[in-house]
Amino acid sequence: MLFSRRLMLGLAMAGSLAGALTFPAMAEGPTEIDLFFPVPVDGKLARDMGTLIKEFNEGHPNIKATAVYTGSYDDTLIKTRAAIKAGKPPSAVIMSANFLLDMQIENELTNLDPLIAADGTTKEQFLGQFFPALQGNAVINRSVYGVPFHNSTPLLYINADKAKEAGLDPSKPPQTWAELTDWAKKLTKREGDKVTQWGIAIPCAYDYCGWMMETLTMSNGGRYYNEEFGGEVYYDTPSMLGALSWWNDLVYKHKVHAPGATPGPAVSTSFISGNAAMMMLSTGSLTYVRDNAKFAYKVAFIPRNVRNAVPIGGASLIVPAGLEADKQKAAWTLIKWMTSPEKSGWWSRATGYFAPNMAAYKTPDMVDFLNKNPDAKTAVEQLDVAKPWFATYKTVPVRKNLEDEVMLVLNGKKQPKEALAAAQKAADETLKPYNAETSLKLP
Repeated sequence: MLFSRRLMLGLAMAGSLAGALTFPAMAEGPTEIDLFFPVPVDGKLARDMGTLIKEFNEGHPNIKATAVYTGSYDDTLIKTRAAIKAGKPPSAVIMSANFLLDMQIENELTNLDPLIAADGTTKEQFLGQFFPALQGNAVINRSVYGVPFHNSTPLLYINADKAKEAGLDPSKPPQTWAELTDWAKKLTKREGDKVTQWGIAIPCAYDYCGWMMETLTMSNGGRYYNEEFGGEVYYDTPSMLGALSWWNDLVYKHKVHAPGATPGPAVSTSFISGNAAMMMLSTGSLTYVRDNAKFAYKVAFIPRNVRNAVPIGGASLIVPAGLEADKQKAAWTLIKWMTSPEKSGWWSRATGYFAPNMAAYKTPDMVDFLNKNPDAKTAVEQLDVAKPWFATYKTVPVRKNLEDEVMLVLNGKKQPKEALAAAQKAADETLKPYNAETSLKLP
């Protein structure tokens, strides 16, 4: 069933793509295209998107793009798949970078190689615009399926004022888990049994929770998944057990992290209000923090236990399968414009995501911005230790297999070892059909 559907969709894609390269659009009016976009972090991203698309339309009278808000990353995947199934795919989508592998397996993506070649550019030249750390989530089986647009790494945010009050030097942020635990203890305030200020807050809700677990596991020397094959995850391992045990200890042993699974927006609200003195959150929230914090703050690398390492986050621009030729051509024009150095830099300054196009950092506007806001450099500097984001067959269900168990731990209903064994068992079941079709299928 899996491969029959792939074959049918693949033939449809090939036909559509051939048309795109052979026959130019003949419509009399502008080609109308939709761009699905999620809003996964705090801030005014939806308004910024409206500004961006308005400028594109003014400069491209032959194309009329409409930005369509589609909710979270997970919501956007669901809506895109529903549109493809209905035969009315959007022309472009800002898709969570780690969903591309699963979509490619299901033949829901347009292979961008022919479009790149039609521009007279090689894949190497095209990808060479972007930071190398981002290419692992954009390239599948040596073909380009996504174009990095807004990307992130997790960061450690510190309320510098509260750090100084506690006798800590915010210019020398914690480098290790041990140091972070010590800082969190000194920054936690209590009145009797009531906590009035938490030392650290880490988000755990669907999507964010898996990203945080990958962050902590990588910092603990481990791997979350098989980067070369979409059928394996490594949940029941010593490195992930150590990561979840440390998170659990922050809550129930040291009592410096609020119990329960806290969504990302609640974590940023807690930090902005002064209820939490430190937080781990995406650089995509940096502009929101900069605009709303009434105190001095610092951002720093994610502390390590074994090594400095973080996963890439954020999203890539994709072209879904099944598009009409003129819409595919217009979508490619939009994608190239949105990921140009100038627009990539503008979007970074507006949102807090780092700019994936390296040339963005050489533009005068970006140079001036970084001189005034050096905190925006941290995520870029952290790219030296960044690795691809978890991606497998059935990425969302496999991720939720882990997230459901982590939430039980943070709610005090399970111990880490028991939870990770259950997560591994559930994920193996989810991945079983793909493994039966690939790694377990013998000649």
